Amino acid sequence: MNIQPNLSWRFLRVWWRNVIVYRRIWKINFLVPLFEPAFYIFAFGLGFRNLVGRLSYAGLNLSYTEFIAPALIATAVMWNSFFETTYASFVRMIYQKTFDAMIATPLSLEEIILAEVIWSATKAAAAAAIMLVVLAPLGFISLPAGFLVIPLAFLGGIAFGAIGMLFTGIVPSIDMFNLPIFLFLTPLFLFSGTFFPVSSLPLWAQKASLAFPLYHLVEMTRLFSIGRMETVPLFSIGYLILFSVVFLKLAMLAMRRRLIQ
Repeated sequence: MNIQPNLSWRFLRVWWRNVIVYRRIWKINFLVPLFEPAFYIFAFGLGFRNLVGRLSYAGLNLSYTEFIAPALIATAVMWNSFFETTYASFVRMIYQKTFDAMIATPLSLEEIILAEVIWSATKAAAAAAIMLVVLAPLGFISLPAGFLVIPLAFLGGIAFGAIGMLFTGIVPSIDMFNLPIFLFLTPLFLFSGTFFPVSSLPLWAQKASLAFPLYHLVEMTRLFSIGRMETVPLFSIGYLILFSVVFLKLAMLAMRRRLIQ
């Protein structure tokens, strides 16, 4: 059954291959999303509780930890998926020659790239699920609506996995990933409503934030977590879907240019 030219459900074979490999190291990787939110909540809860006090967001009066808790899930989705399709995919492509071996099979390059991105989204969704287990009992995530964060994390994982794979297709060496992390991820991390409401920024900065995929992911995560957001849900979901489709296509073109001479 063809999804489109050069794509079929065979990409699931590559995805399953990554699952099998991951099962050997899952215990170590499990610890990061388990303890990371607890560390952040503990640090910000103690360090900023008296400095920041309560803040206004979308008509709600929230403590600072209540405000940042959903954003921690969104940023974990970004980091997990982006790092998987940059450093991890680059190692499989250049050092382990895994992509070369796969291309020698009936798999198409597009199927391999799609599988890598879907795998990064799977890891991102799993990290979000683990964080829910930590944050929900603390009262920072409202259930059952909070469970919708998991499919949202999968969509966000595709978006950031796709942009990560695009960078993998164009960077000359693994050391060069420092540039997109510094020039792309860090501004998103700081100015997407993660640590302060975007509505508190100047008008031009608020408009610029609308172009940030992490902003829409953070807003939707807050909607499912506390029931409020500052933007329109359909707009944010539509943006994430469009971003995913466009950059997945660009990633496939970049990887084809790199690997198929």
